[in-house]
Amino acid sequence: MHVIATAGHIDHGKSTLIRTLTGIDPDRLQEEKARGMTIDLGFAWITLPSGRTAGIVDVPGHQRFVKNMLAGVSGVDGVLFVVAATESWMPQSQEHLDILELLGVRRGIVVLTKADLVDDEWLEMVRDDVQQRLAGSCLEGAPMVAVSTVTGQGLDELLRHMDEMLAS
Repeated sequence: MHVIATAGHIDHGKSTLIRTLTGIDPDRLQEEKARGMTIDLGFAWITLPSGRTAGIVDVPGHQRFVKNMLAGVSGVDGVLFVVAATESWMPQSQEHLDILELLGVRRGIVVLTKADLVDDEWLEMVRDDVQQRLAGSCLEGAPMVAVSTVTGQGLDELLRHMDEMLAS
């Protein structure tokens, strides 16, 4: 089985995305649910459209939990790098990218969550900003998909990219 890690924002964007894709809530701890942030590693699994299965490790985004993020990203086949379209790049986005670089992660998909909460002009500005920040990194040129867990926007495209990433 392949393993994909999710790295990104501290809000429930990652957990909600994983729950929407898999039906599994990776946030197990009551404190995680109350605070709206991943504290410890969360786990889920998915069967992709090709029939390929993958485990998903939800890693914390907050700087106080970086050691947990390091444990969750080691040895993964790829990463879903999550950036909330409502907030764009955050300090922890850079921290996660730096860790991915150090660990030699070379495959990933950039996922812009909460696309339904911003207009097209804002989404395009976020897309441009993220692409500029990824220039020269391990995620430069990675597919970027805007998604909404509310409307379903982009979810089929994301699943297709996940299948392609794991096939390579």
